[in-house]
Amino acid sequence: MNRRGQKGTAGRPPAPEPTIGADGRRLVVSWIAVLLLSAIPAIVAAQVAGSVPGWLVVAQGGIVALLVLAAILVPRLRPLWRYGVSAGALIAFSWAATLVDWNVPALQGLLGGSAFDARMQAEQTGKLAVTFGMIAVLLAMRLRPRDFFLVPGDLTAPIRPVRLLGFPRPDTWRRFGLIWGFGIAGALAVVGFALVRPEPSQLEALLPVAPAIVVYAALNAFSEEMTYRAPMLATLEPVVGGRHALWQAAVFFGVAHYFGIPGGLVGAVLSIFMGWMLSKAMLETRGLFWAWWIHFLSDVVIFSFIALGLTR
Repeated sequence: MNRRGQKGTAGRPPAPEPTIGADGRRLVVSWIAVLLLSAIPAIVAAQVAGSVPGWLVVAQGGIVALLVLAAILVPRLRPLWRYGVSAGALIAFSWAATLVDWNVPALQGLLGGSAFDARMQAEQTGKLAVTFGMIAVLLAMRLRPRDFFLVPGDLTAPIRPVRLLGFPRPDTWRRFGLIWGFGIAGALAVVGFALVRPEPSQLEALLPVAPAIVVYAALNAFSEEMTYRAPMLATLEPVVGGRHALWQAAVFFGVAHYFGIPGGLVGAVLSIFMGWMLSKAMLETRGLFWAWWIHFLSDVVIFSFIALGLTR
């Protein structure tokens, strides 16, 4: 699909990556902003001081304010204003979400009312609220849904080959997405089983929770794609080009998983690769589906192990 979202024919070579005439100053400022607004400062603080200071979110809000002010005052930085606004919105909505009790027992009961529902319902409801807020901000900035990838995209678009990573040919995303979606999920399952070694009785206990796992995995994949990836790609790609925007979104997404599942340095590195893959899917298909699909399958595995831990 081209940049306007029109379908092409299967089997065609991938379109060349667009070249954006961003000067070095704009590129450097965008990278500094992305790194400072990511989880990297929190990781450093946790390692040095043993905890993440409460004032960090205020400091990151100040960085956003400086970025937007610079975009207003410096003509060469002006194209970064949309990224600054979307980054500020993410910080504000994420902070505001922590002030609300999203626990709704009636919603938990719809999927069984298990301990897994009790944990996931509030978390996923809060994430959805942030997601809808981000979509509203993108629309308010006069971006159309297809501009921020809120469309399925071209499911048969060719991938841009990366020989060093084992992608030597422009396979279609239909084939590539299926293989890598199930492949990544399968690898996570193998590692999880090797670490947890669940008993057959524990696996049987997961069956009643399976619908909830699928629903919450689908919601989580949608929320994270439309909160952490699509806004960054939509606001940075026109400014710094697809290659830099892809890596900026990948790093931002990946380092956040230092505190997640899988966590630590290994989890962050693996998640950066995952973020790169999902950003690549979104940019090359100009839509959400394959990024959501790969993310969803991985979350099904991860959420299964979370549910498994809650059944013990």
